[in-house]
Amino acid sequence: MTQKLGDPRVDTSDLASSEVGSSVSHPYYDPYDHELNLDPYPVWQRLREEVPLYRNDRYDFWALSRFEDVLEASLDHDHFSSARGTILEMMRSEMPVLKAIAFMDPPEHTSLRALASRAFTRRRIDALEPEIRRLVRGYLEPLEGSGGFDYVTDFGEKVPMMVISSMLGVPEADREQIRQWTDQVFRRDPGEIDAQQRIMEIGGRLAGYFAAYVSDRRRTPCDDMMTDLLHAELEGSNGEKRRLTDEEVMNFVMLIAGAGNETVARLLGWAGDCLARFPEEREKLVARPGLIPNAVEELLRFEAPSPVQGRTVRGRVTRHGVTVPDGAVMLLLSGSAGRDPRQYEHPDRLDVERKINRHVSFGYGAHFCLGASLARLEGRIALEETLTRFPRWQVDWSRAERIHTSTVRGYAKLPIRF
Repeated sequence: MTQKLGDPRVDTSDLASSEVGSSVSHPYYDPYDHELNLDPYPVWQRLREEVPLYRNDRYDFWALSRFEDVLEASLDHDHFSSARGTILEMMRSEMPVLKAIAFMDPPEHTSLRALASRAFTRRRIDALEPEIRRLVRGYLEPLEGSGGFDYVTDFGEKVPMMVISSMLGVPEADREQIRQWTDQVFRRDPGEIDAQQRIMEIGGRLAGYFAAYVSDRRRTPCDDMMTDLLHAELEGSNGEKRRLTDEEVMNFVMLIAGAGNETVARLLGWAGDCLARFPEEREKLVARPGLIPNAVEELLRFEAPSPVQGRTVRGRVTRHGVTVPDGAVMLLLSGSAGRDPRQYEHPDRLDVERKINRHVSFGYGAHFCLGASLARLEGRIALEETLTRFPRWQVDWSRAERIHTSTVRGYAKLPIRF
């Protein structure tokens, strides 16, 4: 579901206190509240300062909002498990969890991740630069002299799916349909909390497509990621080697098609937004393009495309003097962690020259994003080619629209003019 914004600098300070309709002064965080999520930072600031271990009774979850707490929990897979899923509504539903590496714990996760990492080797990612640049230029060059375009729908959300589909070897004629299906899986309508039926229907279409595609690749190998996965060998705990099943390959492909598309599309949307709101930072990038790789990291810190990750508590854990029971749902607010003043000086200011030792927008530890290097490459090339052609732009806030999910945050539409 999308929502029109008007001016993005919405004052949501009144949403930072208590349960809706209550006069209680403690902060209230609702990941399904569309108005609150236009600007969740006032709420997250209060959580960090007042209740760093937050409890939401309505949706039955806990949340950690400080950088060190999010980092520590991300590294501690013994007590913060991904096996029941990492998305709140998935964790609260009876839906079977997709058997993908993002929803596994070590040791099962370890061997599968090692194998999947072969699809994202430095050699393979570096070799993609000419193709990514060709794709980016192909979208941007026809827009030169147009006076304006939608930075998300005409550009940002097209690039990542085309790149991933190219890596997988998906036929070009099918790529737009795959993008639309994966996009729909992440959307939530107003008031929609249990989207199980809709997601299962769309997921079924994706699964059917990729099942047929995996079967075809087994019969007709090609020089692509799909073929690499089909021929890779997985070593079990007993030392025996085997190849991935069709289901394992399909689940992996569906995961990267969805997560890879959403992360980069929202990153590019936030780049269009933030560099319009901070024109002095944009001028630095125009004058000194060498700053662009660091700017990508700063944008990820400043506006995390996926600001909420779920975990299931295993064993009792104690944080900030409170014990959380076994089996509880814990949300790791990486978007809040990116604005924690304990970790970053002046965290609410975009600074493309900021020295960033680390951030948690790609996760950390065992579940660090497999496609992080690809996302960084796409972000760098997209900004280089954008700023070369369009060094200055404004956003038409009256026509900008946001998407709404419990885990992904960003723009569905971002009209710019220059």
